[in-house]
Amino acid sequence: MSFSDLFGSGEHLRNLSHFASIVNLASIDGDINEHEELLLQRFARKLDISESEYAKILENPKAFPITGYNSVEKRLERLHDLFRIIFADHNIDDEEAELIKRYSIGLGFSSQASEGIIKRSIQIFQGQLNFEDYRYLLEKDNS
Repeated sequence: MSFSDLFGSGEHLRNLSHFASIVNLASIDGDINEHEELLLQRFARKLDISESEYAKILENPKAFPITGYNSVEKRLERLHDLFRIIFADHNIDDEEAELIKRYSIGLGFSSQASEGIIKRSIQIFQGQLNFEDYRYLLEKDNS
């Protein structure tokens, strides 16, 4: 029985793959903590992951392949989700940084683009926005 026979096709398969990536990142630094578990449950609801799929993915998240996207916006949305789970504990370690780089390439970013996006995302998630970026984001939301 194939993967798609078990779970269907299309967008739901991409959601399963993305959720497995999130679980993999949450568990890379050891056990999934309480805050990460809450985020995982929210992502599962957002991505329409059933309880049985949730349990199967938690059991073996590496069994689900990464799915790339043609849309840059969709790739960035997926990366944003991954960064949220990484920074659930307010820290990114070396294993998480390496894994997020592999995932960004798997999503369809080039190696060079991945490095720039990851570096900037880490700055943003660590609260290291410079004043110009801060002002831009405030003005953008009020436009």
